[in-house]
Amino acid sequence: MVARIKEELKMAARDKHMKAIILRINSPGGTVTASDMIYHELEQFKKKTGMKIIACIMDLGASGGYYVAVSADKIIAHPTTVTGSIGVIMLNLSVEGLLQKIGVKDASIKTGEHKDMGSPLKTMTNEERRIFQGVMDTLYERFLTVIAENRKDLALEKLKTLADGRIYTAQQALEHGLIDQIGYLDEAVLLAKKATSLDKARVVIYHRPGIYKNNLYSQLNQGGFGTINLLNIDLKTFVNSGTPSFMYLWAP
Repeated sequence: MVARIKEELKMAARDKHMKAIILRINSPGGTVTASDMIYHELEQFKKKTGMKIIACIMDLGASGGYYVAVSADKIIAHPTTVTGSIGVIMLNLSVEGLLQKIGVKDASIKTGEHKDMGSPLKTMTNEERRIFQGVMDTLYERFLTVIAENRKDLALEKLKTLADGRIYTAQQALEHGLIDQIGYLDEAVLLAKKATSLDKARVVIYHRPGIYKNNLYSQLNQGGFGTINLLNIDLKTFVNSGTPSFMYLWAP
């Protein structure tokens, strides 16, 4: 996803006829780093080209999906959009109890007390939990900073009350200042035209050869080309790997 977004932004930057970008977002989020990298690429694109970006959130634009959306100059959400879930989660598990039942014991050798912290083979200690919480708090503050820098009318103190991980409907998000407007993709196009002082404009959807493309609503179900969906990962793989993963993700 990060590579594809960068590729498409390069194409847009080279096109002298391109005046604005519409981001279709349909995602519950993803890893902390992927979310931040896409946000960074969009910010750099705006600085380099001066183009306006309009984010249009479809079914879902939660956590990392919203993180990416705030890079836009305007955020529009469908009337049935679910957004918010501002926060960080670390996916992890412990199978120590199960191993004890079948007579298996962890025999790992380590060079430091906390070298195996987060291992699924043992129960997390209070000290390890404190260390992880410190990392989580830093990543959480990064999330708040990104929102505060881009949503100037949203006071930090109010933002902190909103950023407890809960989700919001489009109407609630509008009332709280998390988005700018409720509407459809057609309204996003109108916003882009207004931002660039254009009376007429042609919408271009980037796609690779052989990929079906018909209109603005094509390929939305699977988050195909032209739609940002950070969750191109398998949560079961994360769980089975046993490796702690820091996520800007709504994963109930």
